[in-house]
Amino acid sequence: MDDNRKVTIAVIARLAGVSVPTVSRVINGRSDVSPQTRERVEELLTRHGYRRRPPSMRTSSGLIDLVFNDLDSPWAVEIIRGVEDVAHAAGIGTVVSAIHRRTSAAKQWLENMRARSTEGVIFVTSTLEPPLQAELRRLNIPVVIVDAAGVPPQEAPTIGATNWAGALRATEYLIGLGHTRIGFIAGPPQLMCSRARVDGYRAALEAGGIAIDDKLVHPGNFYHEAGFSGGTRLLQLPDPPTAIFASSDQMALGVYEAIRRRGLRVADDVSVVGFDDLPEVRWCSPPLTTVRQPLAEMGLLAARTVLRLAQGEKIESPRVELTTELVVRDSAAPPRS
Repeated sequence: MDDNRKVTIAVIARLAGVSVPTVSRVINGRSDVSPQTRERVEELLTRHGYRRRPPSMRTSSGLIDLVFNDLDSPWAVEIIRGVEDVAHAAGIGTVVSAIHRRTSAAKQWLENMRARSTEGVIFVTSTLEPPLQAELRRLNIPVVIVDAAGVPPQEAPTIGATNWAGALRATEYLIGLGHTRIGFIAGPPQLMCSRARVDGYRAALEAGGIAIDDKLVHPGNFYHEAGFSGGTRLLQLPDPPTAIFASSDQMALGVYEAIRRRGLRVADDVSVVGFDDLPEVRWCSPPLTTVRQPLAEMGLLAARTVLRLAQGEKIESPRVELTTELVVRDSAAPPRS
């Protein structure tokens, strides 16, 4: 071939069995490519007559796309922090996008992503629709998913936390304090992490010999308002719970407000436990007992994984769950006798 228009980087990537960013790194003389991969790509570039642009005309490569449904939660900041740490150390940039669960926004993001040299994509609590999966596969762009919604594609590594074990431990802690009526405010049912937390709560009750009362389980969405409305309804029950386990810290703080508005006090009258361990919950009054979810570490591992995939490495384990930990502070106490 004597014209670059007849061969594209995407074609070379497909023939070499690597990602588009890997070919871009070879063309730009980057050192972070294995010798075997570099040799294979160089041979294909030569065979197909690909003419490199002069250095002054080359597009810089080195970006990670980080895609959220929404960016209005403090836990998103923690994940971004982890991704940024890895990106900064690798000398590459991070592009953060929110698609707001809209097909039009996802299409626009895809168009924007095609126009830049992306090493890989990290999706957070997102569902990868088949057309989007197919296009990313066609472009040989590696994908990693954090806290998958639904069943993720088999080829996409996922990063999560031990949500079931964390919810089990939190509920066991409340039972150990003497609580037998424990309210639970769930997260979005489409998220696997939400379902795991509900299951952990139920498993702890069953193991403790406590009958599961569906009236004590309230739907939520991880945000303050759902915690407030769920807490209000639980406290209005004829036989209200003596403790409430909210499956996110933001909802737990909403429960705090529900308790306050009823003239009650957290811990003294109603115990509260959250999930996430966001930085601000140690400063609320009283400081929140919660399950620490290693959010920054999840972002860090996702970024490391997507960069390894971009370099053509194989991932040892496609499903990784980082350990959660109960952090005991002052928001839970034995029930009043």
